[in-house]
Amino acid sequence: MHSEPSFVFTFPFHLWVFWLGMGLALGSFVNVLIHRLPRDQSVVRPGSHCPLCRAPIAFYDNIPVLSWLLLRGRGRCCGKPISARYPAVEAFVGLLALALWRRWFGWWPWVGAALVASAGFVAVAMIDWDTFLIPDELSLGLWVLGTVLAPLNPLHAGSAWTKVAFSAAGGIFGFLLCFAILLLGKWAFKKDAMGGGDVKLLAAVGAWTGILGAYDCMVIASFLGAIYGGLQIAGGKLERKDHIPFGPFLSAAAVFNFFYLLPFGFPFQ
Repeated sequence: MHSEPSFVFTFPFHLWVFWLGMGLALGSFVNVLIHRLPRDQSVVRPGSHCPLCRAPIAFYDNIPVLSWLLLRGRGRCCGKPISARYPAVEAFVGLLALALWRRWFGWWPWVGAALVASAGFVAVAMIDWDTFLIPDELSLGLWVLGTVLAPLNPLHAGSAWTKVAFSAAGGIFGFLLCFAILLLGKWAFKKDAMGGGDVKLLAAVGAWTGILGAYDCMVIASFLGAIYGGLQIAGGKLERKDHIPFGPFLSAAAVFNFFYLLPFGFPFQ
């Protein structure tokens, strides 16, 4: 009796290397976005430099994950420890690339587009976690990009223009849904339930995953946020009046939607 072919042999090794390399490289750029956008710095100039002493980083010290391991988590120039979050982000985006390639095998343009979007959502999550802010460059950029690349999107049905229309409708729906929740929270609890950045972020999610995707994303993100907040309050690390960033949960749900849309879409199914 013959066994099923393994995942490794079903998918050519050179494609493993290609998509992993693409993901790692993009993850390195995500670290640039995370570090520079909140500081209103250019993401292009100057080139890569040590986040501690700002000395330029040579190309051989800028290899995703590997350079950090070889340097034992320290800067070559100053010897100071560099956060393990840098290689963790690179590795995570690299694994995302492999997962998206596996999920959408054969849809190469869409895999690339979804990878760029996923990397953007990772950057949003980390920046919002650190600063409670979501840069417009990311939220609005993802919104526009999701609409422009809609013809490549297998989550939308129909012709190219029909897909653009679905994407535009998803973006508008996501914006209005989140804005309505923001107003409702302010009226019911006399405080902001979420920020304006979250509104634009859910619009971006809708542009990429449609009306159903935006709806699912809000449901999943609310569930994740409630679990996290409840655990933090139970552990005495937060009080009920404390704010938690919602962008990381929206971003996590958005990336999940690139793999599977949950059947939460009533009455939109």
